[in-house]
Amino acid sequence: MPAPASDTVADTAAFEADRKAILGMLGEYRVQFDFRETVILAPAYERKPDQHSGGNEVVILVEDSGDRIVLQHLLVSRDGHVTKHWRQDWQYQAGERFEFSDEQTWRLRAVPAERIAGSWTQCVFEVSDAPRYCGTGRWNHRYGVSTWTSDRGWRPLPRREYSKREDYNALNVENRHTVVPGGWTHEQDNTKTVRTADGMRTLVREFGFNDYRRTDAVDFGPAYRYWEATRGYWARVRAEWNRRLAAGGVRLDTAVDGMPVIEATFRQADRVARGESVSDGEIAAIFDRYVQVLPPEDARLGRR
Repeated sequence: MPAPASDTVADTAAFEADRKAILGMLGEYRVQFDFRETVILAPAYERKPDQHSGGNEVVILVEDSGDRIVLQHLLVSRDGHVTKHWRQDWQYQAGERFEFSDEQTWRLRAVPAERIAGSWTQCVFEVSDAPRYCGTGRWNHRYGVSTWTSDRGWRPLPRREYSKREDYNALNVENRHTVVPGGWTHEQDNTKTVRTADGMRTLVREFGFNDYRRTDAVDFGPAYRYWEATRGYWARVRAEWNRRLAAGGVRLDTAVDGMPVIEATFRQADRVARGESVSDGEIAAIFDRYVQVLPPEDARLGRR
């Protein structure tokens, strides 16, 4: 496993502790997802009911090249059905990241210079490997607990609200990951916001708490078998996304929840899992239909 040159690592001991924390999120878990609206910010707004769900999830290592770590989440239902879930990419001292800038639009943007040294940028991707959001921050290992806290950034509506809400169009979010005994947690400080050409209006704050508890009581064999069968396909899908994002940014030409891309890629992955072949041209056809590449002069934004 290659490691960054010593002169590019802000603190070698901290770097290794950071890597250990990120890799500590690998494994098999029972997960509880809880979201609660808290502080009302808009006149006459009424809190929506709390949202609770859960599942069985395994986190698999896709890539570890030293200063870059990629983790893939897979859900397994009680009957053994596997659903490819979200992906998290961690990059040490990243110089740029994508940001959710407008409806169905993500643009590459430089990370502010003062935030780069010693930081890790986490980018989160949709089940189809479409972009969702990135955050940059440093790990804190004091008191024997490892916690990473992001800067604030933008993300689209979560899937749990795509089909239910039309009163806001973006979340302003700070994320916190903590590796704890028996698992890890993901806390979200969310502000539900209406963004328009004329400005922004905030509705309500929301606290999200995702609790990953290790388990040996679930058979995750179907997830491992699915990933072994389809990982080559999904690597090609990631490469197609990366190629188009690297041009400066992308805009999706789909319904707000991106289901056409999800359904198309999942159908192809199912074919691959059955032993059929899917050509690069078939993958590219999905992107040609639904993913618009933004030109660099339109997409690349300067440091904030």
